Order: sequence, then structure tokens, then C-alpha cells
Amino acid sequence: MQRRLSLLNSCSSSNQLFQIHAQIIVSGLHHNSYLTDKIIRFCSWVSIRKRNPIDLINHARSVINFSKNLKPSSWNDLIRAYATLNCDSQRETVWVFLDMRRLGIKPNEHTFPFVFKACSSFMGLNEGRQIHGDVMKHGLQYNVYVQNTLIHLYGSCKKIVDAYKMFDEMPMRTVVSWNSIISACLESSWFYDAIECFFKMRNSGIELGETTMVIVLSACAEIGNLSLGKWVHSQVIIMGLVVNCQLGTSLVDMYSKCGDVNYANLVFSRMINRNVWSWSAMILGFAQHGFAKHALQHFNMMRDYSVKPNHVTFLGVLCVCSHAGLVKDGQRYFNEMKYVYGIEPTMVHFGAMVDILGRAGRLKEAYDFILNMPVAADGVVWRTLLSACSIHDVKDNLGVGEKVRKVLIDLEPKRSGNLVMFSNNYAEVGLWDKAEKLRSKMRDKGLKKIAGESCLEVGGSIFRFFSGDYSFVDCGDIFVLLNRLNKHAKMIK
Repeated sequence: MQRRLSLLNSCSSSNQLFQIHAQIIVSGLHHNSYLTDKIIRFCSWVSIRKRNPIDLINHARSVINFSKNLKPSSWNDLIRAYATLNCDSQRETVWVFLDMRRLGIKPNEHTFPFVFKACSSFMGLNEGRQIHGDVMKHGLQYNVYVQNTLIHLYGSCKKIVDAYKMFDEMPMRTVVSWNSIISACLESSWFYDAIECFFKMRNSGIELGETTMVIVLSACAEIGNLSLGKWVHSQVIIMGLVVNCQLGTSLVDMYSKCGDVNYANLVFSRMINRNVWSWSAMILGFAQHGFAKHALQHFNMMRDYSVKPNHVTFLGVLCVCSHAGLVKDGQRYFNEMKYVYGIEPTMVHFGAMVDILGRAGRLKEAYDFILNMPVAADGVVWRTLLSACSIHDVKDNLGVGEKVRKVLIDLEPKRSGNLVMFSNNYAEVGLWDKAEKLRSKMRDKGLKKIAGESCLEVGGSIFRFFSGDYSFVDCGDIFVLLNRLNKHAKMIK
């Protein structure tokens, strides 16, 4: 046995492990729990480090099933390995956990966090809720590590109320607890709650770190609050945090989405290390603000630095081509994405191509492109084409607009926004009867147009305005100012 144990300790590859295991079986030592523990741990840890060898982790699973190993630590190693690999293996984590429970092995505080992490990865809310019940049976509902991963699970599944309930019940909170609840708010688009949690975290005396600042910068970007984003940036400097790839990319993204693309470029240029996400954020920022030349220059620079573009990079490039009217370039980049870089286009990439063709007035070509897509187009793609039809094909000479309307009615019969678009299209060409018929249809079905919303930042505060809402303070003064601006604009013309 000592010789086999020595061989296992010096083992460095899967082939060596399989040979040693064969010797152990031939020697009749395959039921020795100490040796099987070593085999399982080797397979698990090598799988985690190399991120791929599924054959090793499957081998460990066979070993643990046949050896009837009753030690929780070995099962925890196996669960951790499955939870760390790709999505398919993460689903297997739950099955391994169930095997463990069927054998009557008691899970502990090291078991549940990785099971919940796996459930989060594939949005396994039902599985997570059932395992949460098992947590309570074993009296681990107040373990901080288990609670943290439960908050992450419910946040990933957009069950923010459950995440908050778990957070409020915590007797002790760590920085991970706060980061988890702030991330959960972001996942559910509760951006203002995320920022409120951040300030509560700051006031509670918890030490802020890189991860926290990255999350809060994402919230600032989503609500477009440049003043708050600048303040967060100042805190990064005051705390002496190193602006690495992750933090630098978040700053570039925040400044770009908040409208200060020049400062985003300044942060980007000062980054010592950049990865594909850093380049993509900067390219997308230029694209969103109409700086086509700068975006394409950075895309070429990125390739000169031997950084391989990803799906986000190409989304930015396609958006540039759309706004700049670069149809041939857009088609070339779209083909390069798939055939040169091996990136399969997603729905947003198909939508960007439809937008490129539609903005250029090539409506029939855009329509044929949608029909030839390898996946069925969603409502966003069809609405993109319909918007182009209303601009370039007002009289509907090609019949594309009417075809798109029929598809959208079948695809999204209860979406009021579609009917409003159809009605407006008919009104623009003088088809008042059809326009009124659609409006009547909306009234009969109880469908209402979603009010338009806009935000304005003044003095560091965000003011939200809704179409048709006159309840806010100083409403009269705002309309007087707008009328003056309107008259002034007419005088200039």
C-alpha cells in the first residue's frame, strides 16, 4: 500500500494515474478509502487547474460510486470540480449531490456553496430551492458562506425579493455578502437599490475593494449618472486601487455609457494591461457616439496587438458600420466574425446586420437576410426592419413593410408598441382608416401604449420624465422654457 501511495503522491498526468489505479485494482486495494481519496482528489484538482479534462473528473465519479466512499470531503472535491467546469458539467453537479444524499452522506458547509454556484450558472431556480430546503434540514441556513451563494443564486435567477430576504436574515455579513446583494440588484435592474446598498455598505465600515467598485460602476453606467461615476472613480484613486483590466474596463464602459467618450478614451490609453473586454468596451463606446473612424482604428490596433476579438467587439464594429452607412464593410466584418474567427453570430449580430441593410434602404435584401437566418428572428430584429421601412419605404412600394407587420402581429399579438408603430406608419401615408382601426383594436383589447421615458442629470441628481405626466414640480416653467427654445430654433431657420 505504501508503494501505491508513494506513486499517487508523485503522479503528474492522467495516463500515470490510470496505470497506478489499474495496479491498485489488481492488488485488491481498490476499496481502501485512503487510496481512493487520493485518486479522487488528484482527478478533481487537476480538472480544476486545467479547466477541461472531463475524462479525469468522470473517472473520479466512477471511483467514488464503486468504492462506496462515505467521506464528505471526497464528495465535496468532486462537486467542486464539476461546478467549476463548463455548463454541462455544472448541471452534473446536482446529480452528484443527489448521489451523495442517496448514500446517506451528510453534506456540510463546504458542500452547498458549490452546488448553489452550479445552479446559478444554468439558472436552476427549482433545483436551488429544493437544495435550500436541505440546507435548513441540516441547520446550515445561517452559515455565511452558504447564505452568500444563496443570494447569488436568487440574484442570478432575478428573484431579488428572495435575495433580499436572505440578506436581511444574515446574522453576519462579509464583503462578499454586500457584493452579492448589489449584484443581485443589478441582475434585476434595480439600479438605484444597488447604489443605495453600496452606500449602506460603505457606512457599515466594510472595506471596499476592486470587485465592489466594478459592480457600482456598472450601476452608474446603467442609469447614466456621470457625476456618481466620477465620484466612484475618485474613491478608486483615494483608496489606491490598481486600475487593472477589470476595473479599467468598467471605468471605460461607465464613461462611454454616461456620454463622456473622451474621458473613456483617456482612461483606456492609460491602462497598462488591456484584454479583449477592454478593447471591446472602447470600440463600443466610440460606436455608440458616432465616432466611426476612431472605432475602426481601435479595432485594427487591437488586431495589431494580437488580441483576438470576441462577440462584443464585433457588435461594436457592426454598430459603427450601421451608423456610418458602411454596408460592404459591415458584410465583410460579419463574414470575418464567423469564418475567420469562428464566432457564431447571435441574435444581436443578426439584428445589427438588418440595421445596416435597413438604414441603407436595402429593405428587400434585409428581409431576405432575416428569412435565411439559421435561427428564427425575434421581435427586435423584425422591428428593426419595420423602422427602416417607415423611413425608406413610406409608400411601401416593395411590400416589405406589410409583410413585416403581419409577422409581428403573429409573433407578438399582445405587444402594444407594435400596434402603435403600425398605426403611425399608416397615418404617415394617409391611410387613416387603417390607423384608426388599429387604435380601436388596442382599446378593445385593453392594450395601452407604454409611456415614453427620459432621464436628465442636473447637479448630480437624476430627474425622470414620463410622456403625459405633468405632476412634477415646476412643470409650467419647463414648458415656458421649451416654448422659448422652440421659437428661437424657428428664428434661426
